[in-house]
Amino acid sequence: MGRYANLFDVRGKVALVAGGTGAIGGEMARALAEYGARVAIAGRSQAGAEQAASRLADAGGTAMGVALDVTDAGSVADAVAAVEAQYGPVEVLINAAGTHIEQPADELDLAAWDTVLDTNLRGAFLLSQAAARSAIAGGVSGSHIHVTSVRSELGIRRGYAAYCASKGGLGILIKQLATEWGPRGIRVNGIAPTFTRTPLVEGYLSDPDFYSALVNRIPLGRVCETADLVGIALLLASDASAMITGQNIFVDGGVTATQ
Repeated sequence: MGRYANLFDVRGKVALVAGGTGAIGGEMARALAEYGARVAIAGRSQAGAEQAASRLADAGGTAMGVALDVTDAGSVADAVAAVEAQYGPVEVLINAAGTHIEQPADELDLAAWDTVLDTNLRGAFLLSQAAARSAIAGGVSGSHIHVTSVRSELGIRRGYAAYCASKGGLGILIKQLATEWGPRGIRVNGIAPTFTRTPLVEGYLSDPDFYSALVNRIPLGRVCETADLVGIALLLASDASAMITGQNIFVDGGVTATQ
């Protein structure tokens, strides 16, 4: 006995969590820290990132905060360099940074399109590229985990053209990067949740009509909670998923099984 006791072990691994000051990224960062990873929380505000890191450190974890604009290659490179200086090469990347601007397709302006695509798709590539360069130069393997969406595969009867395009593009980018970097020991996967409860969407969920219509489309009969995403993140960050790459794993209560 004991062969698999450390299968999900992430102790000592260096993890960069982009969007780590948000609800989803923050929950994943906390889980990694609880399981012993050295976590760099990256957010738009240096002060906000450091505050989030301090909370993890106060709870017994090892964490640092870095400022990050995922749309800016220089900012991404600086963030990775800061992580390397303190902890070493990036072994785990979690990309929970994202945005959405809802506009009907016939009214969608290019500024909104560019903002969504730059954050959700360009940003994902810049993060993965920088993390891969760090791992390759440092001689370590890597696991990149991008938060995508059920909208990477499913359309919706609302103004989601930019969002769906960005997440759909990210889905195939994950496969391409996994194909290119597999020989270098770097795995790339996605986690695709359905509608997830965060402070940003509480207004929607507090509307009984909206909530009822939403959960009636989900076979498990509820929305996704941030805690529902922790297990799959730990799986993909650890050697338990050593043969999983290029996948967009749906955590959706069965939504994509019905559509």
